[in-house]
Amino acid sequence: MHSKDARAKGESEQRLYALSAWRETPFYTERERAALAWTEAVTLVHQSHVPDSLYEETRRHFSSREITDLTWAIVAINGWNRICVSFRSVPGEYEPASVKEPAQQELTAAAR
Repeated sequence: MHSKDARAKGESEQRLYALSAWRETPFYTERERAALAWTEAVTLVHQSHVPDSLYEETRRHFSSREITDLTWAIVAINGWNRICVSFRSVPGEYEPASVKEPAQQELTAAAR
């Protein structure tokens, strides 16, 4: 879903394909790297915890409010992922609003 939205908003294929190797590639800013590291730590918090050193590094790039917003986004996306897995949602069916035909957008909105 989010990779389709990113493409629709102009994100490069190279950065999307390299995302799982973000530590080894030069395609991400220091701020993006801090957000990716924070995302991994929060997502995998059940395996250990969020290290103090990572918290301090994240604070170098984000305000307290931004860290809070980023953390809520991570929690929300992780929650939606767990719901989709539990209810056997089929990956790939989502289409960004800008890709749908206008009539399809109206049907989707009406269904809500």
